[in-house]
Amino acid sequence: MLQLVELVLALGFAAVLAASPFAIVYAIRRTRGSERRERAKVRLRLGSVLKGQLGRLLGAVTAFEVGNAAATLLILRASEQLTPSYGVDRATTISLALYTTYNLAATLISVPAGRWADRLGRRGPVLVLTAGTACFVLAYGGLTVSTTTVALLAVPFVLAGVGIGAAETAEHAAVASLAPAEVRGSAFGVLAAVQSAGNVTASAVAGILWTVFSPAAAFTYLAISMLVALLGLADTARRMA
Repeated sequence: MLQLVELVLALGFAAVLAASPFAIVYAIRRTRGSERRERAKVRLRLGSVLKGQLGRLLGAVTAFEVGNAAATLLILRASEQLTPSYGVDRATTISLALYTTYNLAATLISVPAGRWADRLGRRGPVLVLTAGTACFVLAYGGLTVSTTTVALLAVPFVLAGVGIGAAETAEHAAVASLAPAEVRGSAFGVLAAVQSAGNVTASAVAGILWTVFSPAAAFTYLAISMLVALLGLADTARRMA
């Protein structure tokens, strides 16, 4: 009798082992099927992103980015103006020191800009971005004028540093404040594309104008682009009131 029980148990155990692979395959197939049913379509919802207040904001940001040239142009402009009076080596050293003030200004303004964006309510990020853009308009406008005075050259560098510190702090927050939850990811995707393409465009166009015409022409273009952005951002902030 005991042998019979042992035989039954052994056969049952063997049956379980034999069925295990089929059970695993069945479970995997069921899981895959469930995943297929629950998978949502991923779409970039451009239509919803590019309309209304969010669309106006992104249009202004586009104008900002196509005027947001690499800081290298500021260094080249300072070096080009200082070389006749100071010589190549000293002019380069002074230009790099001015670039240090640019970075210092950007660093010092970033945290206060973020606090102001929070304290000013829903419009806060847009207002901070508007202020940063105004600094760029003044900075680029100043660099259209020729001068060999280091103190006068320092002013556009500081203004540009404040501008980039405020803008980088506020841009994403401004988009988030206007983007509905269901299109927020798409809005950030558009913003990233605008930033990347805009930066390349700004430096390329300014470089061409510098080479073909003059440094003043390059910075005039950048100042005009920032002015367009400033007007668009001011309008967006007004409509949010």
